[in-house]
Amino acid sequence: MAGLAATTLNQLVQPVIEVCTFYGVLPWELSSRPLDQYFAGPGRRGHTTIRKKITSVDQYFAFLEQRYADEILRRFGAAVESPVDAFNRPRHRGDFGLRIPPSRTEMKAFFTSWRQELCSARKYPVAVRNYVMAKTAYISGVRATELCLVRLGDLHWDNGQWGPLPGAGQGGSRLGAARAGGIHVRRGP
Repeated sequence: MAGLAATTLNQLVQPVIEVCTFYGVLPWELSSRPLDQYFAGPGRRGHTTIRKKITSVDQYFAFLEQRYADEILRRFGAAVESPVDAFNRPRHRGDFGLRIPPSRTEMKAFFTSWRQELCSARKYPVAVRNYVMAKTAYISGVRATELCLVRLGDLHWDNGQWGPLPGAGQGGSRLGAARAGGIHVRRGP
């Protein structure tokens, strides 16, 4: 399931299971009235908790609608529809259909456009720094959490085209060096 981790799906499904278990219904049988009654009565909690749970229910059904609606209709004869009505619906439902990451062509066009705009940047050194760091991160494939740990002194431009970029990555040799897209990535603590 690209874009959603198992833990994210578990967080989204817990409130659905909670309400369905209380009423003894299947998720696709759940409608807005029982959902409202549950959170106004037996499932009543603090405003923030209720909003979080309703948002989770709506996001779970948005995920099902975009990814599995056809299959559920074919196998169970039930249309997937969120039990969260328009009145209770959060403003942004998420975009589970978004392709992550963008294609190579799109990324190439993005970086080409960005590079062409560097000449007209108000703060040229800052703009170039941002471009180089973003392009380095893209080419290396370093995870966002690993990238947050990188400091300027961690980049060694004399070793290879882009220099070694340390990563706290997992897998492979923990103390060895991995090569990703022309960038040396040192893995380990």
